[in-house]
Amino acid sequence: MSKKMTSREKSELIWGWIFILPTTIGLLVLNIYPIFQTIYQSFFKTGDFGKGNIFVGLTNYMNVFSDAEVWQSLANTLKYAIVEVPFSIIISLVLAVLLNRKMKGRSVYRTIIFLPMVAAPAAVAMVWRWLYNSDFGLINNVFGLNVKWVSDPKIAIYAIAVIGIWSIIGYNMVLFLAGLQEIPHDYYEAASIDGATGISCFFKITIPLLSPTIFFVLITRVIGALQVFDLIYMVMSVTNPALQKTQSLVYLFYKYSFVNKNMGYGSTIVVVLLLLTLLITVIQNVGQKKWVFYN
Repeated sequence: MSKKMTSREKSELIWGWIFILPTTIGLLVLNIYPIFQTIYQSFFKTGDFGKGNIFVGLTNYMNVFSDAEVWQSLANTLKYAIVEVPFSIIISLVLAVLLNRKMKGRSVYRTIIFLPMVAAPAAVAMVWRWLYNSDFGLINNVFGLNVKWVSDPKIAIYAIAVIGIWSIIGYNMVLFLAGLQEIPHDYYEAASIDGATGISCFFKITIPLLSPTIFFVLITRVIGALQVFDLIYMVMSVTNPALQKTQSLVYLFYKYSFVNKNMGYGSTIVVVLLLLTLLITVIQNVGQKKWVFYN
């Protein structure tokens, strides 16, 4: 026989729903609904002036898989992710371990490294465009180089990945610092008594006990890297000869949907990216059973 709720419990239940209602509504309106609307739109050809859409079934999907530009954008996206994700995680982890120890000016160093996260993306893009400028850029002038960092199709995507690494290491570092705070210091004391070196402790204690945090950062960074858009949009101009070799799938979605006004085809590109992201995430979740250790 179910217990009757008291007036206090009813009040707590009502107020609980009131507090989560704004977030729930925002999630439904801004996240859930657009997902289904995008999937629905991918089966249509956009009509004139955005009206009178024509149902085309799987035609958009067949066109996407036979479109050389889509495959090139997919390759660009994967290149960016392959460079940005591992390097940002490794650098952030090393910095977190170094700044987790007691040292003079630790808070200042943490703040400086985290600053790129709070800087406006447009400002970051403008600074790096100046640094990368082949004629009067700081990097070329200081090191006496003559490299076209963002206009050479062979290296432009990697130059943009460097910006991505620089921008995200502060955020990753904060997450790793939070994970390091949860590791009991007794493990390190016992290891030092047994004669273990700092490097041994890092690989035998820190990495295994921090693996859940590493896995979380890995998942979020892969998803973020596959969705890269703002850096490419703000650093690469439409007249840049390297744009074809740097535009990502999200950039291609923007171009088809909002420049070419072909919402159906743009939606199809996003759905393909969604399926790719889900596939990679599933693979990561299956693989984490072999290297992630939960206490």
